[in-house]
Amino acid sequence: MTDPSPFAPQPSFQALTALNERAREIFRQIVESYLTTGEPVGSRNLARILPMGLSPASIRNVMSDLEHSGLIFAPHTSAGRLPTEQGLRFFVDAMLELGDVGREEQERIEAQMRAAASRHTFDSALAEASTLLSGISRGAGVVLTTKQNVHLKHIEFVRLDPARALVVLVSDDGSVENRLLDLPPGMPAGALQEASNFLNARLQGRTLGTLRAEIEAGRQEMKRELDAITERLVDAGLATSVGPTEARQLIVRGQANLLDDLRAVEDLERIRLLFNDLETQKDVIDLLARAEGGDGVRIFIGSENKLFSLSGSSLIAAPFRDGSQKIVGVVGVIGPTRLNYARIVPMVDYTARVVSKMLDRGT
Repeated sequence: MTDPSPFAPQPSFQALTALNERAREIFRQIVESYLTTGEPVGSRNLARILPMGLSPASIRNVMSDLEHSGLIFAPHTSAGRLPTEQGLRFFVDAMLELGDVGREEQERIEAQMRAAASRHTFDSALAEASTLLSGISRGAGVVLTTKQNVHLKHIEFVRLDPARALVVLVSDDGSVENRLLDLPPGMPAGALQEASNFLNARLQGRTLGTLRAEIEAGRQEMKRELDAITERLVDAGLATSVGPTEARQLIVRGQANLLDDLRAVEDLERIRLLFNDLETQKDVIDLLARAEGGDGVRIFIGSENKLFSLSGSSLIAAPFRDGSQKIVGVVGVIGPTRLNYARIVPMVDYTARVVSKMLDRGT
C-alpha cells in the first residue's frame, strides 16, 4: 500500500479530526457516494446504508454539524449533501484508504512502456505512460519532462570563431538542438573533435542526464583519456545542454475522456474551462512543476490551485528521476474532483517509479 505521507502539507484540521466515529462514518459515506456517482446523498439513503442503524433525523443533525464545519454543503435547498473542496482535502489527507497496484497491472505498465521505448524513443514511452494513466483514470494523462530526457544519437562541437563553438545535439527522433559554447583559451585544434568522439562513444541512446551522471562517476577514467582542456570542453558542453533554462515538454492524452460523464449544462461549462486550461500549456506546466518540489504523490484539488479555480478539477502527480537521482519530470492525471483517488494515487506513483527505473538504466 502506498504511504499517503508524500501528500502536500495542508492546513491544520485539528477541529475536523476531532469528529466522533458516527460523524466520520456519515462523512465517509457522503464522500464515497460522491466519488462513485457524482450525486448528492440524503439522510434517508444514508440511513439504509450506514452500519450503525441511525434514523434519518439523527443523520440530519450530524450532517448539519458537518455542514457547519465546512466539510459538506447542499447544492439545492431540498437536495442531499456533497463534500466541499475542504472536505475532499480532509478525506484525502486523513481518511483515504489506498489500494495496491496488482502484480498483473505492474507487469502490464512495464511491458507497454518498454515496448513503446524499443519501437521508437523514450519520448514514446512517456507518451505511453500518459495514455496508460488516461485509460486507468478515465481522465487526462499528463507528462511533463525536459530536453535532458531526450535520447541522443549524436553530439558535435563545431568551431564558429576562436572564442566560440556550437554544440549540436541530434536526438533519436531526428530533432536537432544547437547551443552556443564559449571556448577555453589556448584550446588545441583537435580538442573539439576529441571531445565529440569521447561523448559519442558513450551515447548509445542515453539521455543527457544519464550521460552526465555516468561521466561524473567515471571522472578518473576521463582524466586518463583526455587532457585538461578537452576535459573542460566536455564538461562545458554537457553543462550548456542541461542548464536550468532547458525547454519543457508537455504530453497530454485522453482529453476526450473528460466528456464521457457529463450530467448537466454546468458540467459542460466546467469541461470547456478545463480544456481551455489544458490548451494554455504554460499554466499547466507551472502547476506540474510544483509537483517536482518533493518526493511522492502530490494532489491539487479545485481552487487550491489558480489553474483549476474555475473548472473545479483535480491533479494527481508524482515526479520521476534520472540516473543521477535528479527530479527531471512529472507524470499525472487531471480530471474532475471526484477522481477515484484510492486507485489512481498508487497507479501514478508506480508509473513514476517505472519511468525513473527506465531512465536509471538508460532505456
